[in-house]
Amino acid sequence: MYKIHYTFEEKGLEPITIENAESGFSVLEIALKNKIEISHNCGGVCACSTCHVYIEQGDDQIEELSDKEEDFIDRARNPKLSSRLSCQCVLEEGEGEIKVHVPDQSVILGE
Repeated sequence: MYKIHYTFEEKGLEPITIENAESGFSVLEIALKNKIEISHNCGGVCACSTCHVYIEQGDDQIEELSDKEEDFIDRARNPKLSSRLSCQCVLEEGEGEIKVHVPDQSVILGE
């Protein structure tokens, strides 16, 4: 099981920690299951960049970056070396802590 810490740039949103997150699910799926809103205009199928996040810790515990994901990250607002699409950050078998920083999504239209 994993512990996932979500922090947010958007004003008024407090950090949230999810205990006992299961492997095999994406950072986006775990967030939505726990009523944490992360934009995902394409429905979480790696066809846009609205679920863009920064993985600040635990990137070695999620599936590797694919070429397709990298192409969409290039289209995200303010991409960094730690940028990932939360729909593609599937937790591998194991346990640990992951720190996810969610950029300000107040300017994103759609879901």
